[in-house]
Amino acid sequence: MHANPSSADILARLVGFDTTSRNSNLDLIAWVRDWLDGQGVPYRISTNPAGTKANLHAVIGPHVPGGVALSGHVDTVPVDNQAWRTNPHRLHAEDGRLYGRGSADMKGFVACALAAVPRLRARALAQPVHLFLTYDEEVDCSGARRLAADLAESGLRPRVCIVGEPSGMQPIVAHKGKFDVAVRVRGRAGHSSMPHQGVNALQAAAEAVAWIAADARRRAAEGPFVDGFDPPHTTVHVGTFQGGEILNIIPEHARFVMEWRTVPGDDARAALAALQDHVARAIEPAMHAVDPTTGFEWETLVALPGLALDPRDPLADMVRQLSGSNTAGNVSYVTEGGVYQHEAGIPTIVCGPGHIAQAHRADEYIDAAQLDACDAFIDRLAERLLA
Repeated sequence: MHANPSSADILARLVGFDTTSRNSNLDLIAWVRDWLDGQGVPYRISTNPAGTKANLHAVIGPHVPGGVALSGHVDTVPVDNQAWRTNPHRLHAEDGRLYGRGSADMKGFVACALAAVPRLRARALAQPVHLFLTYDEEVDCSGARRLAADLAESGLRPRVCIVGEPSGMQPIVAHKGKFDVAVRVRGRAGHSSMPHQGVNALQAAAEAVAWIAADARRRAAEGPFVDGFDPPHTTVHVGTFQGGEILNIIPEHARFVMEWRTVPGDDARAALAALQDHVARAIEPAMHAVDPTTGFEWETLVALPGLALDPRDPLADMVRQLSGSNTAGNVSYVTEGGVYQHEAGIPTIVCGPGHIAQAHRADEYIDAAQLDACDAFIDRLAERLLA
């Protein structure tokens, strides 16, 4: 690779690493480390407990706290059972579009940030530009949480953060929170001809799911509502449901997984408590009357805070000016921004190249023009940070 590769050049290298969340990302991080070493840019590495995945925190400019962080995750969703026209791990250019897994979500932004390193180093930056690269955003944002802990250890905490999730280079000041729960139901097996002697775990689970569906309809009708989101209320749904072996055995076990996507100000834990109260009052007593060892078990899988930056915040003003946008919007998808804002105390906004509609699908792509827009955005940011 030549001395000053373009964003598209670097994107081709990043897409070439299969960093599906189930895999290690260490090869990609090693490539980035080599790139930064060649540029003379210092960085810190933090890893997951197994040491199989790594975050990278680089500092360009003065090696001090403050400045602006450009944040992107390098893990991707799988390509399994998707009908790709081309190799998803080899960047393919066609009609102004760059196809490849992660091109939009969100290796395109990471490529722009890395391609900007030589240009940033050539400027007399009075404040640093931080580069955050993280693992497992597509799973539970544990990489961002590990990086936030490392910021506390290093003391190199940026003043503000820009998360480059695909937003069409439009500022996003708020997104919903995400709360995922696995529910296991223990019943009592028996012959289906004697249902009164057993406890049907599948039917008990279905009763709970029916309550959840009714609660989802209530929320759609009654709110609370927050303008700017689509839909403008908290959503709840059940995504998987398993139970039963064969028809003539009373199901002994059942399991379902559900999620809440909460608007700012709503509390998913309170919603879970309401569901648990309904189960305890309306479903479990009949189960316990047959067998007191039966019942429901609850496991929190993911708990991610939403993002809510005041649209009048100086960070929102700056990103509007840098992007050339007069507005700042809200989205329903979740980013690492809520972790940085709520758990690291860093004012955070979302703004990045590409569009979420192109992510997580076969033939994922990013328009080359979006990379150009992001390159220009970072250059304008550098102007703000000059001595």
